[in-house]
Amino acid sequence: MVTTTPLIVDFFLGRHLAELSRVTRLSLVFNAREGDPLVARGLPVRLLDVPIRRAIAPFWDLLAFVRLVYLFWRELPDGVISVAPKAGLLAMISAWITRVPFRCHIFQGEVWATRRGLPRVLLRAADRLTARLSTHQLVVSRSEREFLVREGVVDAARARVLGPGSISGVDIERFRPEPLAGQGVRRQLGVLDTDLLVLFLGRLKRDKGVLDLASAWAPLAAADPRLHLLFVGPDEDGLRGAIQAAMPKTVAPRVSFEGLTTSPERYLAAADIVCLPSYREGFPITVLEGAAMGLPLLASRIYGIVDAVVEDVTALLHRPGDVTDLRRQLDRLIREPELRRRLGEAGKARVHAEFEAGGVVSRYVAFVCAAIEECPR
Repeated sequence: MVTTTPLIVDFFLGRHLAELSRVTRLSLVFNAREGDPLVARGLPVRLLDVPIRRAIAPFWDLLAFVRLVYLFWRELPDGVISVAPKAGLLAMISAWITRVPFRCHIFQGEVWATRRGLPRVLLRAADRLTARLSTHQLVVSRSEREFLVREGVVDAARARVLGPGSISGVDIERFRPEPLAGQGVRRQLGVLDTDLLVLFLGRLKRDKGVLDLASAWAPLAAADPRLHLLFVGPDEDGLRGAIQAAMPKTVAPRVSFEGLTTSPERYLAAADIVCLPSYREGFPITVLEGAAMGLPLLASRIYGIVDAVVEDVTALLHRPGDVTDLRRQLDRLIREPELRRRLGEAGKARVHAEFEAGGVVSRYVAFVCAAIEECPR
């Protein structure tokens, strides 16, 4: 299995590694310079360092490509699975050159979906090449698959979505309502039991819509002193200062930031509303985790998200990039406690029925085992 950062391993691939290691000899290729994947510790998985970086870096990309070609030539693997765009491109080219029989890339959101001009053309071409050199194509949501087929990236006859989608599902034993944990976080933030806490959980990036959320929340908070806003996740685009500077002085003290966390369930337990106003997603795990905790969801109406929620049943959706629509829907959730309760209960039931982690991962493991049998060296 080939990916880029340990964060991808820890957030999405822990159960896959555990289950696949039971049925095959498994190696994990990742960029060890960015940390150690904690979930791989103690598993019978060999860790191999190849400096695959998420951003474009010609020298490091060439070095990673050479390392992968040599690795596959030396090891003669029966299959290679890649996750993340850069890892997919380099791994599929290297595996094709060395004639690895089973070559599978998992598509889970396209960075070029929100780009324009030459960057979009080049990045889409890279994904198209990744798909062409693979023997199997997996996509994490049905709406993302439709988008990729429409853009000419994947082959409609070969690209598959397993079950209802998602790459990892939700650990429903971990993500369940924990009032005591939530109360502890709220006390730390100065949020009273009668207050309402809106949570964004994920990477702070412009294309995640965090500036839209701040703009939509601020006037509502100015009119309602109960409202608090919490951003949890690494600030990859350096947006914290911009968010704070845009806030009126009267509401700025009610905006909080927490960095990267290994315990997202603590913050979800403290929240009243989960908001993901993103511009692009493959199949967002955050909304599933929030739903598993019985929380109402507010998100943008884009591919990927529309598979993770059911509009007006488990979540309210707004037009992407439309701050006015986002503010209107957020105001509805703030004013209607019965709506919050109804969305939360329906979302929790749906996650338990369709996206429990064990069932999602078992579909991936069964797919991989069957595909390798079909592609003998």
